Amino acid sequence: MLPLPSDAQAARFLAQAGFAATEADIATLKSVGYNAWLDLQFVAPRTESHWDWLTRNGYATDAKKNANFDGFPNSVWCKFITSPDQLRQRMVLALSEIFVVSAVGATLPWRTMMLAAYADVLEDNAFGTFRGLLEAVALSPAMGTFLAMRGSKNEDGKGRQPDENFAREVMQLFTIGLVQLNLDGSVQTSGGRPIETYDQTAVTQLARAFTGWDFDTANAAGADGSFMRRPMVNSAANFSTGAKTVLGNTIAAGVDGPTALRQALDTLANHPNVGPFFGRQLIQRFVCSNPSGAYVQRVAQAFNNNGQGVRGDLKAVLRAVLMDPEARLIDAGVSSSGKLREPVLRFVQVARSIKLTSAGQWTIPDTSDPETRLGQSPFFSPSVFNFYRPGYVPPNSAMTAAGVTAPEFQLLNEVTVTGYLNFMQTLLTTGQGDAKPDLTDDMALSTDARAMVARQALLLGGGSISDATQQRIAAAVTTIAANTDDGKINRSRAGWMLLLACPEYQIQK
Repeated sequence: MLPLPSDAQAARFLAQAGFAATEADIATLKSVGYNAWLDLQFVAPRTESHWDWLTRNGYATDAKKNANFDGFPNSVWCKFITSPDQLRQRMVLALSEIFVVSAVGATLPWRTMMLAAYADVLEDNAFGTFRGLLEAVALSPAMGTFLAMRGSKNEDGKGRQPDENFAREVMQLFTIGLVQLNLDGSVQTSGGRPIETYDQTAVTQLARAFTGWDFDTANAAGADGSFMRRPMVNSAANFSTGAKTVLGNTIAAGVDGPTALRQALDTLANHPNVGPFFGRQLIQRFVCSNPSGAYVQRVAQAFNNNGQGVRGDLKAVLRAVLMDPEARLIDAGVSSSGKLREPVLRFVQVARSIKLTSAGQWTIPDTSDPETRLGQSPFFSPSVFNFYRPGYVPPNSAMTAAGVTAPEFQLLNEVTVTGYLNFMQTLLTTGQGDAKPDLTDDMALSTDARAMVARQALLLGGGSISDATQQRIAAAVTTIAANTDDGKINRSRAGWMLLLACPEYQIQK
């Protein structure tokens, strides 16, 4: 049992388990402790769904069915920046970067509502079981469209074959990966070569098990888009009959499409790779980029058994990720500790810290442009491989020689550094879209630059920003006169801006 946290420890945990830490959040965590805080988050009331938000704001009408995702980013930012169930929302972001569905390239009618329904699927299943999540994702219209399982038909004897896209990616990216893993995530080898988890025959067989699925509607271009929030349905006429062998397990001839899909997903979800493969990616999304084998193994064990014989209990997995000794203790000499905060996390963290508020529409413009904005926008990944790969190692660096994975560095270059800083400067000065910052709390401390910077550094860095760095920032801030309201607000902005540019902040320890 860990002791109750200090202010810095609480702020650090809240940045891992959620998006940001307010003084009230810190006080709550210090009062109840880590495990009780997690318990509270697991039962926290759900906020308005993305589907309902878009419907309430007029985006779910026939006139909008061909709109290019109008309103969907608004709903995402509203949730991430304002929802009190921070752990659930942080899990949605993590899952959206593992079970990727991207808006990029989507042109079909009702695409806005399709993405909203998919975000709701991730939220619905964030604290459930991995197996339940996997099926909900597989049958969602969004995934069916993105990876072409929707409309995949049986062999016709004339050259037509089932589409293999989803079958390949559900193995490679969502469940088992390319090579056999030990429980600690290390690669199993034979004769000095990695042992592959599947071959082309497995892809072909699995694709046959995934045939016959389509939207639950007779008119996908009609005036009713509600089918986008219903699981796809199976057409027996388009299902590939006959026996199928998936990773050594046989799906008997004669079973129907839904049964074949469930049996195939059971096989994938029960594969021994899933615990270390999925668990390592969750560690990367929440805590550190290059977790030790021991850390991965402990999380994989929690995945395999939550202590009550349940496999894939996502609450148990999250607790294992966040409460692991390597997550709670900091050792500056350990090269595998910490991670580069991805741009979206930096934005949401500072937005919560400066109490960014909107009149209700959250019209924050698209953040994908790397030159002027963040170079990243949730649910707008350039491909199914996310914004960055979990195994990415920055080239021509000390990390290359050490073999240290650092996924978020794939987004880091001269262009994105400048774009991020310009974006943050605009955020602190005029806001983004209709969302405006509230710097009142900072202005109240601005005449004491050291105290103001210390507060900002605590909320952002959770103890990782050194006193020396804070003193240098405070000295720079002090050069701005604070005898007028304009001076006070400029001091506040300067403090935030210098901290946001600071490497000690950008690397989350």
